[in-house]
This record gives sequence, C-alpha cells and structure tokens, in this order.
Amino acid sequence: MTKILLSLHVLAAIVAIGPVTVAASMFPPAARNAHAAAAEGEADLGTVRLLHRICRTYATMGLAVPVLGFATAAVMGVLDSGWLTASIALTAAAAGVLVAFVLPRQGELLDSLGASKALERSDTAQLAMFTGVFNLLWVAVTILMIVRPGSTTGA
Repeated sequence: MTKILLSLHVLAAIVAIGPVTVAASMFPPAARNAHAAAAEGEADLGTVRLLHRICRTYATMGLAVPVLGFATAAVMGVLDSGWLTASIALTAAAAGVLVAFVLPRQGELLDSLGASKALERSDTAQLAMFTGVFNLLWVAVTILMIVRPGSTTGA
C-alpha cells in the first residue's frame, strides 16, 4: 500500500504542481506581450486567459498532493518527522502564496488588459516575484522529500 500511495503522491505532484509552476512563470511575460500588442491595436488575450485557467484548474487538482502525502506519511509512520513537518509548512506557505498573491494578481492583470488599462512593468514584476517565491517553496519541498534528513533508507 505504501508504494501505491507514494506513487500516487509523486504523480499528483508532477501532474498538478508542474503545470502551475510553468504556467504561472509564463504569465507575466505573456501579459506584457498582450499589453504591447493591445497598444498596437492587436489585442489577443487568449494566451493570458489560458495560462490563468491552467493555474486555477491545476491548483485545485493540486489539493490531492497533500492529501496523498498525509496518507503516505501515515502508512510509513513518519508523521512526527521533522523533515515532514517542514515540508508541510512549506507546502502550506506555497499554497498561501498561490491563493493570496499569484492567482488574484493574475486576475487583476487580466481585468486590466481586458479593459485596455495601462499596465505598469511593476505590476508584472511583482507577480513574477510572487511566482518565484511559490516556485522556490516547491523546490524546497521537493528537496526535503528526496533528501529526508535523518532517513534510514540511505538516500
């Protein structure tokens, strides 16, 4: 059962979190390009809307990652491990950054682009910063999941 749960947990992380990290990273430059095109009268928000939809959809699917992670940890008997507690905290922080900063800012930028409002470089730079923080938190979680300080598996 452990191998099945662990496999599902890893697959969920790859399938759900991977697209969010990529689409969220692509959003700021795509928004800048859409704004530049709109200034020339060639507004096309299709790419920006698609990236935002990918982020929202896969973020929802990403809820399976901690659920499967808790189930796996319970079966493995490692719920009291420090590395797991740190991973849980970092995962919660990543989810918080995504829900509180990345997704709302993407929505705001989409609204601005749709209304042909001025788009400041600082708007997309701030979104890129929050996205970078989100991505770095997931990097830290991934490293903790692989290294597992104090693990007896020899990894």
